[in-house]
Amino acid sequence: MILGYLHTAVAFAIVLGVLVSVHEYGHYIAARRCGVVVEVFSIGFGPALFQHRDRHGTLWKVAAIPLGGFVKMKGWVDFGSLPEGDVESGSFRGRPLGSRALIVAAGPIANMILAFVLFTSLVAAIGIATVEPVVSRVLPNTPAAAAGLKSGDRIVIIDGKSIRSFEAIRGIVQKSDGQKLSVVIEDRNGLHHVILIPRVTVVDGKRIGEIGIVGADVSHRPVSFAAALFYGADQTWRVTGATVAGLWQLVTGHESVRHLGGPVRIAELSGQAASLGVAEFVSFIAILSVNLGLLNLVPIPVLDGGHLLFCAFEAVARRPLPRTVQEIGLVVGAALLASLVLFVTWNELGIPSPIHIISGLKP
Repeated sequence: MILGYLHTAVAFAIVLGVLVSVHEYGHYIAARRCGVVVEVFSIGFGPALFQHRDRHGTLWKVAAIPLGGFVKMKGWVDFGSLPEGDVESGSFRGRPLGSRALIVAAGPIANMILAFVLFTSLVAAIGIATVEPVVSRVLPNTPAAAAGLKSGDRIVIIDGKSIRSFEAIRGIVQKSDGQKLSVVIEDRNGLHHVILIPRVTVVDGKRIGEIGIVGADVSHRPVSFAAALFYGADQTWRVTGATVAGLWQLVTGHESVRHLGGPVRIAELSGQAASLGVAEFVSFIAILSVNLGLLNLVPIPVLDGGHLLFCAFEAVARRPLPRTVQEIGLVVGAALLASLVLFVTWNELGIPSPIHIISGLKP
């Protein structure tokens, strides 16, 4: 039990360390490129376990509480406009609007780049995972069972088309509309021919064919580096789309915030992914990196998206949002974010709400 918790804690620390380091390094490198002095680069919060000041004056720290991190830039705290002529050298607030927006956006951009690099590197190293066209299990009372298919059978040809993956089988069967399929099977006795008539079910108004087989025989197919680049971009795009769709479901009320995953859930998933192997762990970090990047773009003051919202106002109004309004926005945003994290964590731990406790009602 203790070893299990330790394994999860270490995996969570690695995941959080990688994601936060890359995110903050995005801000750091953009700030340096734009001529802004970076005073502190910290992984974690609280007392420093290790620190070093480089020749550019940046204090690099690894702190005791590994639950995030930050980059402190000169002039960042009071990032509103200064009186004309009162601009500090190397100050964030003294840079042009475009440079400030780039520095803010660089964190989420770095997370997206990390996801692309991890997805690309993974498939370049081990190839693309493919479910072989092999029957792992035959469901009872299905067309496959009636036709005599059994575990271990390899489906070679369907209606004259060569089959190289289980996905190809699924695609043909689902579009069959119940029409009979001529199938060539390979088993230990060689090749033989069967006729399958898919059963049709209606899902969301669409007629879907099914024969009742499960495929779980996974292999990895080597690909060229160019194909790996394409795969990395495609996977990053797919995860981005799924994350945006999920966020939209929350905003529109089609999904409950109770389904959100907080620190506890992420820690659990980190441990599970690490237990499955290096490939699964790397994929998990890549997926979470996309999530972190997009969540930071939500226009809530205190997140990168909130600061970009301030920049957008300045671009349209030709003047910064009043500093008092910005400060109020940051306080409200911080309170909102802290409340959300507290609610999600409370829910994950299964603790009854105070209202239920006081009233004696069941949650």
